[in-house]
Amino acid sequence: MNIISYNLNGIRAAMNKGLLDWLKAANPDVFLIQETKANEDQVDWTGFAALGYRQHLFSAEKKGYSGVALLSKKAPDRMVAGMGLDAYDKEGRVLRADYGDLTIVSAYFPSGSSGDERQAFKMKFLADFLPWARALKKERPKLIIAGDVNICHLDIDIHNPKANQNTSGFLPEERAWVSAFLNEGFEDSFRLFNPEPDQYTWWSYRAASRARNKGWRIDYQFVSEALAPQVQQARILSQAVHSDHCPTQLILDWK
Repeated sequence: MNIISYNLNGIRAAMNKGLLDWLKAANPDVFLIQETKANEDQVDWTGFAALGYRQHLFSAEKKGYSGVALLSKKAPDRMVAGMGLDAYDKEGRVLRADYGDLTIVSAYFPSGSSGDERQAFKMKFLADFLPWARALKKERPKLIIAGDVNICHLDIDIHNPKANQNTSGFLPEERAWVSAFLNEGFEDSFRLFNPEPDQYTWWSYRAASRARNKGWRIDYQFVSEALAPQVQQARILSQAVHSDHCPTQLILDWK
């Protein structure tokens, strides 16, 4: 099973940059999207349908903001939009699909980079997400939570850790949250296969950051420990250039 997760920073903008041609070549079974920035009726789904995908969206109430999606070739047995918490659900941040005993979540964590108010919102989201994920894993032990977490976990996940210690996305309390989340029985699938530094999923549009590989690894595919033995590969697809992010890929032994 080929699962690709991608923060598109606007699905319509990404489509104008050749997303459909790339998707046809990448051919994931499940395609998770974050930051759709669109309602379902604002997107021409014809090209996705021609590739065999069914679309499921959970959009923000605010137009052109946030939003997650899950495109799938196999119809899910169940779809669940949101966490059941209005503050986050009105921003379209979490979408869940069940396939047999496998559950896949597309998640877009808040950013705190715009100021103290949104940083506080982000920290509240993290505090609420942990028990939500814990309960979901208890109910559905074979679980993937993938998407844009907006946090670099380790020094090797960011190009300049010393200079960014007081920057949202690399704050000590945010990094500690990722550690606590992993301690709940999750694995950072990419690090199961690649311990090397300088592997990033997001680059600022400023100062030729991508060309110089001055990036951050803030996009993940977390897998529950019960599912980890079925993970065959996890990669960062850094050649995809439809966004300021690039996709993550998980290959799973699952039928």
